[in-house]
Amino acid sequence: MNHLFQVGGMTCGHCARAVTRAIQDLDTDAQVVIDLGTGGVAVDSKLAAESLAAAIRAEGYAVERRP
Repeated sequence: MNHLFQVGGMTCGHCARAVTRAIQDLDTDAQVVIDLGTGGVAVDSKLAAESLAAAIRAEGYAVERRP
């Protein structure tokens, strides 16, 4: 299932790696694509969007689900 998120506060490669790692710690098969310029995060995962968003929040980032 493909999920789209808007993540606030991601400004560098370290941020992108932290978000990717948080998601892949929950779902090792998840495919994560991050656009630092827009703060967009696309995730292809079998998990529910809220579980993924909670993992991103736990890293300290603001996150909203995008349509």
